[in-house]
Amino acid sequence: MIDLAAYGGLFLAAFGAATILPFQSEPVLVGLLLAGGQPPWLLVLVASIGNVLGAVVNWVLGRWIHRWRDHPRFPVTPPQLAKAEAWYRRWGCWSLLLSWAPLGGDALTVIAGVLREPLWIFLVLVTIAKTGRYVALALLTLGLT
Repeated sequence: MIDLAAYGGLFLAAFGAATILPFQSEPVLVGLLLAGGQPPWLLVLVASIGNVLGAVVNWVLGRWIHRWRDHPRFPVTPPQLAKAEAWYRRWGCWSLLLSWAPLGGDALTVIAGVLREPLWIFLVLVTIAKTGRYVALALLTLGLT
């Protein structure tokens, strides 16, 4: 039961951290790695899957965001959205390799949806970025670098 709670909590933290919600998954992963009750590779896998699926939620939101662009409570002004779109167009899908970044990474995944980046390209690049971050964090935490 404890393992299920650990994996479930890590998954939810990683999923939430990848969405526009203010979550952090790194402290949860580090805590579980230091506790040593689960295999590190499995913790990294669970965190990666949760984080990538959270990014997919952002991509889907981006695909449908145009419906609410003119709503008075829309959180981004048209010039801000245009600037983000221009930045993404300049750097292209490769900018998704920065989707792991704490500042701007989630916005990249939304903009990829807005600009209709194909899901398979999105998944490949975001999975590389987010899994790479968790692998690096695990290696640093366990002193394997």
